[in-house]
Amino acid sequence: MTDPSSIESRIAATRAELESTLDAIEDKLNVPKRFGELMTRAKTSYQANPVPWIVAATTLAVAVAGLVAWAFLSDDD
Repeated sequence: MTDPSSIESRIAATRAELESTLDAIEDKLNVPKRFGELMTRAKTSYQANPVPWIVAATTLAVAVAGLVAWAFLSDDD
């Protein structure tokens, strides 16, 4: 037969493992924290090399302006 103290120690270890797993899941699903981390990485990336960010922003602005012009100037009556 199994020793009760052994069973209790296994239960305590299982509870600790479950608590750790739940904490990790909660951390992964914390949207404000994840968004903050993303913004920090983006700022760091921009500060390290702003050229790709400027090129991407310019490309996006040109694309949006093109879509707006196409929508206004298209003859779809």
